[in-house]
Amino acid sequence: DTVNETLFEPVIRLGVTGLARSGKTVFITSLVANLLDRGRMGQWGAAARVEAAYLQPQPDDTVPRFDFEAHLADLTGAAPKWPDSTRAVSELRVSLKVRPQGLLGAVSGPRTVHVDIVDYPGEWLLDLGLMEKSYAHWSRETLARMAERDEAAEFLAALSEGAVRGPHDEALAQRLTRVFTGALQAARAAGYSDCTPGRFLMPGELEGAPALTFVPLPEGAAPRGSLAREMARRYEAYKAQIVRPFFRDHFAKIDRQVVLVDVLGAIHQGPRALEDLRRTMAEVLSAFRPGRNRWLSGILGGKRVGKILFAATKADHLHHSQHPALTAIMQAMLREAQSRADFAGAETMALSLASLRTTVEESLTRDGSQLDAVRGRLLATGKQAAMYAGELPRDPARLLSPAREGATAWLDADFALMGFAPARSTLKAGEGPPHIRLDRAAEFLIGDRL
Repeated sequence: DTVNETLFEPVIRLGVTGLARSGKTVFITSLVANLLDRGRMGQWGAAARVEAAYLQPQPDDTVPRFDFEAHLADLTGAAPKWPDSTRAVSELRVSLKVRPQGLLGAVSGPRTVHVDIVDYPGEWLLDLGLMEKSYAHWSRETLARMAERDEAAEFLAALSEGAVRGPHDEALAQRLTRVFTGALQAARAAGYSDCTPGRFLMPGELEGAPALTFVPLPEGAAPRGSLAREMARRYEAYKAQIVRPFFRDHFAKIDRQVVLVDVLGAIHQGPRALEDLRRTMAEVLSAFRPGRNRWLSGILGGKRVGKILFAATKADHLHHSQHPALTAIMQAMLREAQSRADFAGAETMALSLASLRTTVEESLTRDGSQLDAVRGRLLATGKQAAMYAGELPRDPARLLSPAREGATAWLDADFALMGFAPARSTLKAGEGPPHIRLDRAAEFLIGDRL
């Protein structure tokens, strides 16, 4: 099988990750469904040459299978609902039987290309930035960031207790970790993106383990037997025993990457959340530049991800007339992240999309003005409602500049956001779920290999 795939049946390893509430599970489910039934994939150049698409057993026997059938049933059933979010690594293989173009297509039969989709939490990817930071460096950055957030008030108050400078006390370490984890969870709920360590938010079977029982402490003396010395030791254990194996076992095999970003959610939360998202994207980009990370270069052997798509999700929350502005904001954030990360070596693209379209467009009249809005089924009540999110500026700098300068609120605009449930729909034969620009995403990610 290995020789056959290497020589005759190429494999594309597509990694899918995303920052908080970006919709990874929905993206993969809709992408696979639309690869299997290609009636809505008009901008995917290879769609007309794909003779068949089917699911096959994944090659990695130790990685859980992505539960595509259950997630699709959630999205398209009689009472559609959003599926559960990503909690761990999972994988799915889609095999495409493609008819070659030109003279080659006339003398040879179709060839098979395998697309292995690897799903993993974006919080884990953020941990890459920890690998070249000492405990003292990470503590300084984290405490400085938390000092600007109301969600961290309880944790910062706990650090003011004199006991944190004393000898190691396991009960104190666990209490501090619980409060610290609560602050991270509250920050993520408030729209902040950089909430490391990522496994504190999704511990799984490691919950309560010593490697997940540490917190940042203010700088100071750390003699043998002190709490500070033990926190530093556990931080290094976290990197060596949890972060490094993930990148070695999963990340090193990825050829193409999708990073999903809830830009609208960050804008809705305010300038601080948007600036945090901008900095986080720079950290994410460093993961795909192993030349900057000596330890990662050793794992990858010089290999780099060939293409990276940064996709602003929830485009269906805006009228199509505002999609260019959303894409421009995503592109501007990507340019700044590239500059900060000194990134080169892979082809990148920014795009706004909706993995599953949940709304229809309509026009509203308010105070004599015509507003381009969207209408959908509210997640909280199930009732139909129209939403006008606000007018995104055509110039991204009008948002990014005040965010970078530390503004606490938008001065001249308000941006609203509602939670919509999946729309009830009846899919026709040969059509996947409705979407916005998922076909363009597929063309960028795998079109050249087909």
